Parts: sequence; C-alpha cells; structure tokens
Amino acid sequence: MASVDRLEGGVAIVTGASSGIGAATCHELAAEGANLVLAARSEGTLEELAADLEAEYGVGTLVAPTDVRSENEVDAMVAETVDRFGGIDVLVNNAGLARGSGVEDLESDDYHTIQETNVDGVFYATRAALPHLREREGHLLFVASAAGKFPRSFNPVYAASKWWVRGFAKSVAAEAGEDGVGVTVINPSEVRTGFETSDGASFAEHFEEGEASEPEEIAEAIAFAATREESSVFELDLYRRDKFDVF
Repeated sequence: MASVDRLEGGVAIVTGASSGIGAATCHELAAEGANLVLAARSEGTLEELAADLEAEYGVGTLVAPTDVRSENEVDAMVAETVDRFGGIDVLVNNAGLARGSGVEDLESDDYHTIQETNVDGVFYATRAALPHLREREGHLLFVASAAGKFPRSFNPVYAASKWWVRGFAKSVAAEAGEDGVGVTVINPSEVRTGFETSDGASFAEHFEEGEASEPEEIAEAIAFAATREESSVFELDLYRRDKFDVF
C-alpha cells in the first residue's frame, strides 16, 4: 500500500477506472488522500467503486461516465471535475485497448477503435486537463506498455499506439515541465487483468498468480510517481522477470 496522505485533499482523474489497473489505481490514490474522478463507460461499475472508495478512505468521488474517444465527453468530464472540486492535481491516462491481430488480418474498424482510444483519447484528456494541472503544478501520468519500447510481431497497431503515447508524453514534458507539471510514463508488460492476449484469452486467464504483474503493482508505481513533490519519475518499466527471454 502507498504511503498515507501525500495527496490529501487533492483531485485525481483516472480514465479506464472501472477495472484492472484503473480500479487499483483509484484505491492507491484514495489511500494517499486524493478525491477521485472515475472516468469510464461502465456507470454501474463506477458507482460501486465510488461507494467502496468513500467507505474505505473517506474521500470524495465523482462518477463520470466517459468514452475517451469522444472529445466532447472528455471535455465535459474535465469541466465537471473542476466545477465539483475546484481543480485537478493528477490525471492518469489509463484507458486503452488492444485487438489481437496482425496487420493483414486487422479490420479497419478495429484499427480505428485502437487509434481513437489509445491515441485520440489520451490527447483529448491531456489537452483538457493540462491547463488545470499547470495551475496546481500537478502530475500527468500515462499508462503505456512494454509494447511501446520493443518491436513485436503481433498486435503491431496496438504497439505503435503505445510508442505514440511515449513520444507524446516526452514532448508534453518538454512543454509543461517548466511550469512545474510532473510527467510520468508507466510501461507494464503483461498484467493479470481482463486485457486480451493475442489468442483472445484474458491475461488473468492466461497467467497464473506469480507469472505476471498484478494490477496493484502497477497502481503502486503510479501512486509513487504521482506523489513526488519536487522531481518527476519520468519512466518506469514494470516487466515480469522472464520478459527478456521471450523477445
């Protein structure tokens, strides 16, 4: 569990908050004292998570059903956050998806869905939140992937989208760092969530406990980065220990 109260009274937005890394991150940031804005498409799941966070940590929550592919919905979510809490201290760009296919077999609809979620959604949320993060010298976090650092023979469009996330984050850091905005990229390898493997199974199904990272491990890294006060942890790689044997 993260250290207590480093973000006491702060405001954190987590996209893709309804499950997996996103939900675990909400718990970690709430343990640090942050009020949480839960952004995802599954309103019912978000409401249950919000109730748990309020009961366990005594923080405020805002359930914000949001499809990050829609710039209007993202803008409305950020505006509602500022109206409710007065500002933003942390944005965790976590929402993302993959489609298990090579280039020749990837349908155009799937290609566009990956791009709209992993690229457009990250841009929309960052653009909307950045002025508010500047005001509070806050933290901007991107959940990227090991796939964004090493060439791979499967899911190439997903991998390319994560290379884009890392490049975008580096450029945003160059732009906003002088204003005191911390920028961090988190690069997990496989995490035991509902995220799909190349054969269509989930990582939680494919890997036994202890064979890959758990969502809580990634969430702890996100909370660690978000609670730095004077410096930025720019990039954190969290790989399963045998990862480099399979490249």
